[in-house]
Amino acid sequence: MNFAQTILKPLRRLGKRILYCPRGVHMGSNASVQLPRWIESPDCLQVGANTVILPGARISAIRRYCNFVYEPKIRIGDGVYIGRHAYFVAIDSIEIDDGCVLSEYVYITDLAHGLHPDKGPIMEQPLESKGPVQIGKSCFLGFRVSVMPGVSLGEHCIVGANSVVTKSFPAGSMIAGCPAVLIKKFDRASGQWISVAT
Repeated sequence: MNFAQTILKPLRRLGKRILYCPRGVHMGSNASVQLPRWIESPDCLQVGANTVILPGARISAIRRYCNFVYEPKIRIGDGVYIGRHAYFVAIDSIEIDDGCVLSEYVYITDLAHGLHPDKGPIMEQPLESKGPVQIGKSCFLGFRVSVMPGVSLGEHCIVGANSVVTKSFPAGSMIAGCPAVLIKKFDRASGQWISVAT
């Protein structure tokens, strides 16, 4: 066995793990979260096998805010691709299912600030869960999409660039806009995306 086999190869593997596998995160095999990255409460994050999260990700599972305690979880499935500068923030639950593709600057949240006029400054009010977020299998979210609290997208949904998704849509929906609306549905009988009359 030569020097490269005995010393260098294991060091390269270790270096790759340090670079791409953040400490405390539940990582599947061949998954990577590339540097630079910022992860709050890494033990609340689960990343599936063969998933790639490109540089600049900010993933925040908030356990405590203004002396209020939360139990967040963020689960990213197998074979997911997440582009640069993704931002996920949760006090409840965000789930991105297997095979999804998220473009750059995608924002997903399950919370809102307290905005009651009689309960003091906004930054001193408790965060409010508006419901978990569920992104179904094999969805595509375009550049700079925002997915708001309580949204559920069925399998194989397509979300156009710069859309703000404020409500749930069933499987096989193509949506776009601010707020996002249904523009096409996938018809399994014909194998085509069919425009929806407005």
